[in-house]
Amino acid sequence: MAIKIVERRPLSFAEKTYLPQIIAGLKVTWDNLVKPPVTLQYPDERPVIPAGYRGVPTLVRDPHGREKCVSCQLCEFVCPPKAIRITPGEILETADNNHVEKAPKEFEINMLRCIYCGLCQEVCPEEAIWLQGQYSMTGKTREEMVNNKEKLYELGGTLPDSHYKWDKKKAEAERQQHGHH
Repeated sequence: MAIKIVERRPLSFAEKTYLPQIIAGLKVTWDNLVKPPVTLQYPDERPVIPAGYRGVPTLVRDPHGREKCVSCQLCEFVCPPKAIRITPGEILETADNNHVEKAPKEFEINMLRCIYCGLCQEVCPEEAIWLQGQYSMTGKTREEMVNNKEKLYELGGTLPDSHYKWDKKKAEAERQQHGHH
């Protein structure tokens, strides 16, 4: 294999002085000096969160303050990095929502594993898990980054719900108990 030597053209006088390169660099600096700043002074200034932003996954309650999660565990199964862990629990017979049958005894989302994909929100049949607009989750230990059920409800709050599907289920169950179809 032959080695080919590439001849370079000689530098012009201006190129030997480096002046064109210095002027081009100063032009970039000048352009940035006269432009309005794009830097946000975080945390005093916060960016505008766009619609459809996928932030921190949380659990939400219905307008009556009831737990919407029924421990179906679909979010746990669909989660690619396995960040969600649910321990199903029974609902007491005396509770007003005992027709639901199950609720999570424990519900944890490990935010160190979460990839903010939104699959948990999409797969939830009860609309109990929602990705909120929060984007700043920090902690000093690994344990602080695992959100338990109480923390998830604190972050999620109450979601406006127009269909009240649990109320309909309860009315149907009462009608069937009394023999009315």
